[in-house]
Amino acid sequence: MFLAWNEIQKNKLRFVLIIGVLMLVAYLVFFLSGLANGLASLNREAVDKWEATAVVLTEESDKSLVSSSMSIEDAGQMAVDEIAVLGQISAIASNENQKANVSIFGIKEDEFIMPEVVEGEAFAGGNEVIASDALKEDGFKLGDELKLSSTEETLKIVGFTEDARFNAAPVLYGDLPTFQRVKFGEAAEVNEDQINGVVVRTDDIAAITKDEELDAIEVETFIESLPGYTEQSLTLNFMIYFLFVISSVIVAIFLYVLTVQKISMFGVMKAQGVPSGYLARSVIAQTFILAAIGVAVGFALTLATGIFLPSAVPVAFDIPTMLVYGAVLIAVAIAGAVFSVWTIVKIDPLKAIGG
Repeated sequence: MFLAWNEIQKNKLRFVLIIGVLMLVAYLVFFLSGLANGLASLNREAVDKWEATAVVLTEESDKSLVSSSMSIEDAGQMAVDEIAVLGQISAIASNENQKANVSIFGIKEDEFIMPEVVEGEAFAGGNEVIASDALKEDGFKLGDELKLSSTEETLKIVGFTEDARFNAAPVLYGDLPTFQRVKFGEAAEVNEDQINGVVVRTDDIAAITKDEELDAIEVETFIESLPGYTEQSLTLNFMIYFLFVISSVIVAIFLYVLTVQKISMFGVMKAQGVPSGYLARSVIAQTFILAAIGVAVGFALTLATGIFLPSAVPVAFDIPTMLVYGAVLIAVAIAGAVFSVWTIVKIDPLKAIGG
């Protein structure tokens, strides 16, 4: 460790450049992990708030809520105490100045998926809705009359709730009659018992329903089946894993070049009786110091960047995940140093000093 630190102090510029590269790689990894978490949250915020076990949809819907259609009577036949019926439709909502893609949820006020109102009040009558606070950030406000792209019905915002987005769209919560008027229009009375699915809390998913036309889906599986969710997560995670490989290769190249430049010095040290193991440990220690500093600076820079990012950027930093990624970056950097260690072990002292 003494040899490694002493060399870093004597060649500051050289090693600052290496730290800078490692810092940039770490910064990119941490930022991508935050972006992956943020984009995932856009899709699943409303679902996570349910704290549910499963979602029951029709078998033919292929795990898609919007493609599922059943009756409230079907929900009543389920052998579970805690259930919540749910209707869902997507639309474009607009007030006098703004437009936004929204997901409209039809729910019952006395069931567990009813959101907590943080501003305003809960819906009490027809066509009143509780809106996601994401709409508030976009300029919508209490009392706004919302026109919808799919119907002549208008909705009034009477309250706001936190963290309520589904498949990247802010959610509007209304009662079931409101949902049915928006979805079916003049045929709402005929379809007054129609819903899209049932949200369930239970310890035994297999016992929820015996109806072969219905499918009880675990919540995590339901989320992974949302359009684009899995593909988006895999793409960002692949980029992160690829950066780990890049980090290892960069460190390996830098350290190998430095080792080659110091072959004669290592040869002299070996001729004086310094064992290869000591020199190898010195290179490993040096790599650990450089990687640790680079990762720490990248970590701090990422958190500082998060403070200044606008709310429109979907970034959510998960500290435990970032710490794991930081440890992995240090580990792959050390792995990249193994090539240089092997070069040191093979050094012939006589040849290295020109003997």
